[in-house]
Amino acid sequence: MTAGIDNLSLTARMRLRWQLFLRWLLNLWVKAQVLPDADGATGVPPGGSVCYVMADYALSSVLILDKACQQHGLDRPLYPVARLEDAESRAYAVLRRWRGIVLRRPVPRRNSEVLARLVDYCERHPDQDVQLVPVTVLVGRAPDKADGFAKVLFTEDWVVMGRFRRLLSTFINGRDTVVQFSRPISLRQLLDEGLGGARSLRKVSRILRTHFRRVRSSVLGPDLSHRRTLVDRVLQSPAVREAILDKSRRENVSSERATAIAREYALEIAANYSYTFVRIAFFIINGFLKKVYGETRVLNIERFKEQALGREIVYVPCHRSHADYILLSFLLYVRGLAVPHIAAGINLNLPVVGSIMRMGGAFYLRRSFRSQKLYSAVFSEYVSQILSDGVPIEYFIEGTRSRTGRLLPPKGGMLAMTVRGYLRHPVTPVMFQPVYIGYEKLLEGSSYTHELAGATKKKESLLDFLKVPRILRRNHGEAHVSFGTPIVLDELLDSYDPDWRRLAGDLDSKPTWLTPLVNELGDRIMRRINATADVNPVNLLASVLLATPRHALDERTLRSQLTLYRQLVEDGPLGEQVTVTDKDAIGVVSRGFELGLLERVEHQLGDVIRVTPKEAVGLTYFRNNVAHLLVIPSLVASCFLRQRGIQREYLERLTADIYPFLRAELFLPWNEAEFPGILERTLRQMDALGLLEISEDGRMVRRAEGGTLEAGQVILLARSMLTTLERYYITLAVLAKNGSGVLNRPELERLCILTAQRISLVQEFEAPEFYDRSLFKGFIQELRNQGVLHSNADNRIEFDERLHRMSSDARLFLEKGIRHAIIQVAPQALRDSLPVEAGSSGVDIRNQA
Repeated sequence: MTAGIDNLSLTARMRLRWQLFLRWLLNLWVKAQVLPDADGATGVPPGGSVCYVMADYALSSVLILDKACQQHGLDRPLYPVARLEDAESRAYAVLRRWRGIVLRRPVPRRNSEVLARLVDYCERHPDQDVQLVPVTVLVGRAPDKADGFAKVLFTEDWVVMGRFRRLLSTFINGRDTVVQFSRPISLRQLLDEGLGGARSLRKVSRILRTHFRRVRSSVLGPDLSHRRTLVDRVLQSPAVREAILDKSRRENVSSERATAIAREYALEIAANYSYTFVRIAFFIINGFLKKVYGETRVLNIERFKEQALGREIVYVPCHRSHADYILLSFLLYVRGLAVPHIAAGINLNLPVVGSIMRMGGAFYLRRSFRSQKLYSAVFSEYVSQILSDGVPIEYFIEGTRSRTGRLLPPKGGMLAMTVRGYLRHPVTPVMFQPVYIGYEKLLEGSSYTHELAGATKKKESLLDFLKVPRILRRNHGEAHVSFGTPIVLDELLDSYDPDWRRLAGDLDSKPTWLTPLVNELGDRIMRRINATADVNPVNLLASVLLATPRHALDERTLRSQLTLYRQLVEDGPLGEQVTVTDKDAIGVVSRGFELGLLERVEHQLGDVIRVTPKEAVGLTYFRNNVAHLLVIPSLVASCFLRQRGIQREYLERLTADIYPFLRAELFLPWNEAEFPGILERTLRQMDALGLLEISEDGRMVRRAEGGTLEAGQVILLARSMLTTLERYYITLAVLAKNGSGVLNRPELERLCILTAQRISLVQEFEAPEFYDRSLFKGFIQELRNQGVLHSNADNRIEFDERLHRMSSDARLFLEKGIRHAIIQVAPQALRDSLPVEAGSSGVDIRNQA
């Protein structure tokens, strides 16, 4: 590393020794974390000529970089550029220098002198090359370790620090410093393009400036203009100006009044992001989340960070709780990523709280604004503007929090606005990032149960904050956040229209493929969220114990079933993508006791573990979180509830008939053409585990012999499917009892819900989603998609003999008593609801019971 020092002047040597002394002094306190580039490399291994490039000059940054390079055996920035005949006195360059002690302002210059000399040297020596390594040094950008208020205030932002503030920042946050290396740039490759030295210098300077801005933007978020400036840009856009004129004409108001209304809309919508507030909020939220959720498991985030650089990120998480957006923003900030702007319902714009949330990045939207053309234009343009500015955004495409634990059907409104906004201003490539969020306990668990039981949803209010002390006293277990496989919008657009870029700047264009693309995008997001699920101990316990009649099992059987479910998930078709708790069966049971979910009943023949009565209904939520991971084995197992053996051909036909409805409800990733392969894999897996026996000729499948542990495991696995199959049968029974062409869709949905509620009371189903409207709506819609149902000219639902076959198949899955109960209750519900005679024409399913 001392090569070239002998050629330095006396002044240069003395400056080097002074800098090395300062570095020694600085590193008594500073501790830097070194991050590799996107290829996993740290700098350039010795052997070539290297020059490190930084965006702005700061002596502390150079000293920190020098220490990091020494620790990793790299060429040192304080020393001359190695292996050059006319070596530079230092191996680093900066794009901007600043002057002034109090007021910092940039030194006017076109390019870095060091870069200019290196380009000139390589141009004069065609056999030489210099690798330029971009480096970003962020002091105080590892805030997960921050434990003081001052540390939060002195983390990095877009403001260029003065020397005194830099000194304070280094002293306070020196141990939370990050050194980020990026991919090297070859000067030789640039010069070989034949642009000449001057143009090559301008090009490499432009590349580096763009690169540093992207790196800083991915860490801090974009350099946001003032809120009023952004609002003015929105109001001055052609789309909003046209909407203002339209409102003025239609409602006979002045242009000034229409503009004032548009400004009110924009101010109602716009965030008021504050870096200082985010730092302070981190300090508060850090303590809150540690108290409520303890440790949070974060999965696949490093893969995401590699893919995120240089792209506009749209986070699309599932929506379980109000804690979702707090948790995700906190975790992104902790791991050195920009806090996204979050689309929030206008119901959360409470006095005081709404303004505080704006400073954290919240922007508000009304629940429905189809008929409000001006509001729609303002909101769409706002989204388009922040997208083009590179602001990461986050929204929940389910539209509301899931009350059942299942993913809800995606709503395309925000997706369509995002796509159209990008089509108008395709500046930065957009990447949708699906995120799975799971909990061991919910903050809103009890309210969800009441709402599903028919209670009116309670509006958010400031009084809700009175519940915070009670929340802090309770054990809510852990939270789990997993980043799924991203969706690059450019690739999806290319598949629909390779020439989509011609639409850039076109305000009125709405291509015919836009709606199908948005629908596919929403569907892909939901499937990728499910495909990256994390299975925690509560998910496993709920899946096993809620399948039993009394929510109880002896301890040995419980442990064996937990082990089985783990094997089915880990070795299943999604096993490579999902993650499972590292606790074994004993640890999972212990976790259930820690969270107050289980109780032990001692008995001479062996202890029984059962669900605490008050927790049984709430646990259905956590069972539903991972129902999609066990649904195929459960579907296969349900074919053996009424018999031990079944012809394989018949089993394949039965499961294939039901699969489309399960796929639509649970957002399974395999289409109907791929299902036979998934079924084959599942049969082999269950055969290997001893649950099933496949005959030598492959034509017959039998479950394990009765009385064995494996036979009991199959029955428990099958019972997980019963409520779903019974819900399907209710819809078929209501249709058949009324006959083809009698009911319209709202009437059918209402009768199905009433029947399910009645059955739930009689049979004591502990599953609120059993009578959830959205699930019945989804099943009815899929019946239409499959051609089983269609509407006549009077908008009445008609069906054919395929409904008869589906009803007949139910005998294989459902007990006779259940089928009779559903058939008997359905007519009673009909008599109470509609003036329909009991003998209406239709498929007679009474004999099939």
